[in-house]
Amino acid sequence: MELLNDPVFWLAVGQIILIDILLGGDNAIVIAMACRGLPEHQRRRGILLGTAGAIIIRVALIGVALTLLGIPYLKLVGAVLLMWIGVKLLTDESEDHEVSASDKLWTAVKTIVVADLVMSIDNVVGVAAAAQAGGGDHQMVLVVFGLLFSIPIVVWGSSIVLRLMDRFPWVITLGGMLMGWIAGTMAATDPALQAHVPSQVLADGGFKVANWFYQTAGVLGAVFVILVGQAKKRYGRAADLSRELPP
Repeated sequence: MELLNDPVFWLAVGQIILIDILLGGDNAIVIAMACRGLPEHQRRRGILLGTAGAIIIRVALIGVALTLLGIPYLKLVGAVLLMWIGVKLLTDESEDHEVSASDKLWTAVKTIVVADLVMSIDNVVGVAAAAQAGGGDHQMVLVVFGLLFSIPIVVWGSSIVLRLMDRFPWVITLGGMLMGWIAGTMAATDPALQAHVPSQVLADGGFKVANWFYQTAGVLGAVFVILVGQAKKRYGRAADLSRELPP
């Protein structure tokens, strides 16, 4: 009860919720893209299961967030994985009747969890900092409390994006571009590249890449995902057409 009466605790909870809201937009889009191929009656279940898995992964990452950010090449690997997920989400067809509904549901859930795991490498640092500042001996309580408050926001946002994707297919393309953007900017800030990219050393020993390089990396990542996605779609349509033609 003393913890709940502590204004510092509630200030930290508010900071964590705000961070999750600000960073939840890309998660909502990923969740929506992964669940768009599910039958209507399974979409909510996919959103809830995927969000729950992502939250569990994020809590587990909090304790090792700062260590993870210092591992060379980890962000580069994550960027490649995120680009692959982006291309896959762009090219997956919802009309795939050869896959059972159950398989499609768990495939969507796994995609959500993996994508959130990759994207959370940076995001959890802000949450960890807020928890450290206001949590004292209750840092993990803060993290879980703040994330639980954020779940309805992510679920609600995913449901809205899903409806937009059904009505406006170009939203799917924007989602793919976002995945590529995140991948590009993630790769640009990998510690292994510090000596090879325009950057400045920070007071805490870290580094910050030049803004123009950061933005360029994001644009290149977005363009790459879209181009590869379009090429994969054209190849898939050509392969389907060749199978339909008589011998």
